[in-house]
Amino acid sequence: MAELRPSGAPGPTAPPAPGPTAPPAFASLFPPGLHAIYGECRRLYPDQPNPLQVTAIVKYWLGGPPLDYVSMYRNVGPSANIPEHWHYISFGLSDLYGDNRVHEFTGTDGPSGFGFELTFRLKRETGESAPPTWPAELMQGLARYVFQSENTFCSGDHVSWHSPLDNSESRIQHMLLTEDPQMQPVQTPFGVVTFLQIVGVCTEELHAAQQWNGQGILELLRTVPVAGGPWLITDMRRGETIFEIDPHLQERVDKGIETDGSNLSGVSAKCAWDDLSRPPEDDEDSRSICVGAQPRRLSGKDTEQIRETLRRGLEINSKPVLPPINPQRQNGLTHDRAPSRKDSLESDSSTAIIPHELVRTRQLESVHLKFNQESGALIPLCLRGRLLHGRHFTYKSITGDMAITFVSTGVEGAFATEEHPYAAHGPWLQILLTEEFVEKMLEDLEDLTSPEEFKLPKEYSWPEKKLKVSILPDVVFDSPLH
Repeated sequence: MAELRPSGAPGPTAPPAPGPTAPPAFASLFPPGLHAIYGECRRLYPDQPNPLQVTAIVKYWLGGPPLDYVSMYRNVGPSANIPEHWHYISFGLSDLYGDNRVHEFTGTDGPSGFGFELTFRLKRETGESAPPTWPAELMQGLARYVFQSENTFCSGDHVSWHSPLDNSESRIQHMLLTEDPQMQPVQTPFGVVTFLQIVGVCTEELHAAQQWNGQGILELLRTVPVAGGPWLITDMRRGETIFEIDPHLQERVDKGIETDGSNLSGVSAKCAWDDLSRPPEDDEDSRSICVGAQPRRLSGKDTEQIRETLRRGLEINSKPVLPPINPQRQNGLTHDRAPSRKDSLESDSSTAIIPHELVRTRQLESVHLKFNQESGALIPLCLRGRLLHGRHFTYKSITGDMAITFVSTGVEGAFATEEHPYAAHGPWLQILLTEEFVEKMLEDLEDLTSPEEFKLPKEYSWPEKKLKVSILPDVVFDSPLH
C-alpha cells in the first residue's frame, strides 16, 4: 500500500548536500544515488523543497517495493501555450545505493539499476487544489513491468494500455515515452540516470506510432497545444485525436510510413508456433508452448538477442542487422547498447560463451503460426512497414518461452535463409519471406485491418509455401497445456 503525505508533512525530503557535515547515521540510511536526483529536482523547482509525495510505507531503499515514491510538483506554465499542470517524478528504477539490491550482476563495470526514472505531466483541472494520485499507481504498474520483464524503456517506445489511464471514460488509453523536456540526465555515484516522460495518447495515435514511429508522433503532438504542446502535457479530458484536430497531420504520417516504414521491430504478444514437419508426439522437436510437463526454454543467448530487438525497436539503424549478443550480460540485462559489427549468430563472441548444441540451427519444412487478435492485427504492419523495407520484426510470447521473428532477404545475422526459410533455435523461430510472398500475404490478410468485422477463430493458409496462420481467442493462449 502507498500512503499520501501532504507537502510539508514529515517524511522523505530532499537530503542535505553530501559532505562531511551530513550526520553519519543519516548518510548510512539515505541512498547516495538520490542526492543527484534530488539536486536536479531542486534545480528545476527551487521553491518546492518538500513536495507532496505518494510513498510506500516501507521504503524501497529499506526493502520495500520497486518505485519508492513519486514526488508531485505543481508547475505553473510560463505562458498561455503551457497550461498549469502537475509534474510527477518517480524514484526507484535507477540504482540508488549501489549495493546490488536491484539485481545481482557479474563483473564490476556496470550499475545494478535500470538507469532511468519516469516522469509525467498532467494538466491541472479547474479548481483542483491537490494532484490526483492515480498517476502514481500508473507509474507503479510500469515499474513492476520493468522489474519483472527486465525490459527497459527507451525514448519513442509505446505502451498499449487498452484502458483510460485514470479509469474514467477518457480517450487517452495508451502511452508514448520520450525524454523529459526539462529534467536533465544526472550523474550519480552508480551511473547516469535519465528521465523518461510518459505521454498519454489516443488509440488512433498509438496505431500511428506503431505504423510509423513513436518519435514522429511525439513531434506532431508537440505542434498541437491542446494535445501536449512543447512540454507534452497529458490532458485526460481531450476528446479529439490530433488527426481530428488537424486532418493535415494524417498526410504527414502517411508520407512518413511510405518513406520510412515502421521503426517498431518487436512486441510482446500472445503467440505460438508449431513445427508441422514432425508429428506432435515427437518430444524432441515439437514446438508447442509446453512439451510434457516442462516448457521448452530459450537459451540465454537467444533471450538476450530477442530482448535487444525489443529494446532497440525504435532506433533507426543504417543497416538491417538482427541485434547482436553482448557477452557482458547482467541477469539478461545488457547495459552496453552499442551495436556490434558481428553479422552472424555463429560469431566468435557468441560461440565462445554458449555450448555448441544451443546454437545448432534446425531447418523446418512447414510451420503453423498462432496469434491472438491484437497480435494478428500487427501482421500487416510487420509485412508492409518492416519486411518491405528490408527489416525484421519479432513477436515474443508473454505466455510461454517462445518467439517468432519475421525477416526479409536483406537482414544480416538471420539463421533463416532463402533456401531454408523456416529455421529454429529451440523455441525461437525465424521465417524469411521474399518480397513477392509478402505482397501476396498482404492481399490475403487485408481483413486483419478491420477487427470489428472479425470472427474468431480465423485461419489463413499458403499450401505452396507450407505456411499456416491462425488468429485465435485469447483464452487459447491462457491454457497451460496449449
